[in-house]
Amino acid sequence: MSAVRATPATLALPAAARYVLSLGDDALVLSHRCAEWVAHAPELEEDVALANIGLDLLGQARMLLEYAGELEGAGRGEDDLAYLREEREFLNLQLCERPNEDFAVTMARLLAYSVYARGLYEGLATSTDERLAAIAAKSVKEVAYHVDHATSWVLRLGDGTDVSHARMQAGLTRVWPYVSEPFESSWIDPQLIESGVAVDAAALRPDWEATVLAVLEQATLEVPQVRHTATGGRHGVHTEPLGYLLAEMQSLHRAHPGATW
Repeated sequence: MSAVRATPATLALPAAARYVLSLGDDALVLSHRCAEWVAHAPELEEDVALANIGLDLLGQARMLLEYAGELEGAGRGEDDLAYLREEREFLNLQLCERPNEDFAVTMARLLAYSVYARGLYEGLATSTDERLAAIAAKSVKEVAYHVDHATSWVLRLGDGTDVSHARMQAGLTRVWPYVSEPFESSWIDPQLIESGVAVDAAALRPDWEATVLAVLEQATLEVPQVRHTATGGRHGVHTEPLGYLLAEMQSLHRAHPGATW
């Protein structure tokens, strides 16, 4: 893990802008990871499915980043925030940036994130911030499908052959150190929670555990035992793979500054 932390400018963003930006970064980074499977998925139907999931996440990212820019009030739009920030300025969960590696890792990551995101957007759908509530109401329908898709694959692999079971178990083990970070609330301004704008992330954990653990039990998989729990993404602390992801994602825009299509 790198020791790079968020810049003072990022930490000094208005609380609401930083909150919305963090959620947008989650969706943006994970959408790129899903797109990396295009033409590489284990079957043609899954190639299309992951592309569509990536597009769902990209749509969520666009709405959230655009709104974050408006809340910031510095004239930055979605493209500026997506393509012109450095690694230390991204506030996404480390879970979202982890490499695809094995297909089982991708499905374990998608299950862990999507169950969290479904609970998050269900809560934000009643946010006192009408713009955020509207974004959440649209997004919750999409992430509900993502939960179903990931669940079907975890069950299929976990309760399949000896080989698929072992790979699914290994995939969970790779992802599990990163599944607690989404439920940290200390980075959220308490006034946002008290005023009903934001959701208390810690309150989402019981339902997340009930859902995910039920899937693992049905898939005959064991909850991995991990030695460390990753944290810091909301403060700009990231794993090395994010730097490579951003270099690829931002290269075209940075090579042609100001270009329009």
